[in-house]
Amino acid sequence: MLDDRKKKVLQAIVEEYVNTAEPVSSSSITNNYELNYSSATIRNEMANLEKSGYLEKTHTSSGRIPSEKGYRYYVDELLKDDNISIEEVKYISQKLETKINEIEEITKITTSTISEITHYTTVAIGPSTQDLLIEEVKFVLLGPRMLMAIILTNTGMVKETIIKFDEDITEKQVETINYMFNQKLKGQPIEIIDAPLEEYLIKEMKYSVKVIKPIIEQIKKVISQERQIYLQGANKAFDLPEFNSLEVAKNFVNILDTKEVMQDMLDSGFAQDINVYIGEENEQKELKDFSVITFKHNVNGKDLGTIGIIGPKRMDYSKVISVMKYINKKLKNKGI
Repeated sequence: MLDDRKKKVLQAIVEEYVNTAEPVSSSSITNNYELNYSSATIRNEMANLEKSGYLEKTHTSSGRIPSEKGYRYYVDELLKDDNISIEEVKYISQKLETKINEIEEITKITTSTISEITHYTTVAIGPSTQDLLIEEVKFVLLGPRMLMAIILTNTGMVKETIIKFDEDITEKQVETINYMFNQKLKGQPIEIIDAPLEEYLIKEMKYSVKVIKPIIEQIKKVISQERQIYLQGANKAFDLPEFNSLEVAKNFVNILDTKEVMQDMLDSGFAQDINVYIGEENEQKELKDFSVITFKHNVNGKDLGTIGIIGPKRMDYSKVISVMKYINKKLKNKGI
């Protein structure tokens, strides 16, 4: 446990390093922060913080930088989550008050807004189909051998697909299909669309396999499609000094190109929480040089998936978390 003086010195060092990207000296703390401690006292506390593992000394300077342990303590104990300006509040409100009719639209707008304000790379992914419940299934006849299936989930997500047949179907058959599917599926997990359902419908509706089987197959196909990943501000990373390292830059590009890593990164964490992973805390080895902050976002109680920011360990955690908390609050009260 750190005493009050050590906390103030550590907080000043983290914030100074975030602002300058240069190792922090005792004189810079004395000159830039009103701590009312002498330079000698600050030097002594910096040495103690280094000995305890909260700071690291670089080879190229006498100054110190925060360690992963130091960043973690700062995030958990020292961070201020109101680091958001009136102008930023107005900008967020303006962006999120846009009339939005689809879940995908609000995810894109939220992702781009976070990236614009924080200047970090922002990624988002929709909710897992395992968490989705079917709210309604609707079939629309487009032609004698063509049907559109529309699946609405409890999150407001809409999945559509076109089904083609080898034989004619009638409006009366479509009415029956609509009724039977909704009777069987409404309120059920989306993965219930499986072989037993197919057998049940064929038996109950007494239609040929040529009608029911293509419907089931096409619906299963559209449901199992890869979840959409949204990416904003990838180029912003390369303005940061950490990315002057060719190895770090190549690793970052590889992460953004690998959907499995991105999905695992966003699927980790707990619902409703803002989750912060610093360096080695990330489960994926590809992310050991980075920090990742994620949060589950929802609108009017509907789970929209996860939004995350990826950046260097020298991330402005205060700014990012403040923006995320404000946006999360706005989203929760938004109707769609």
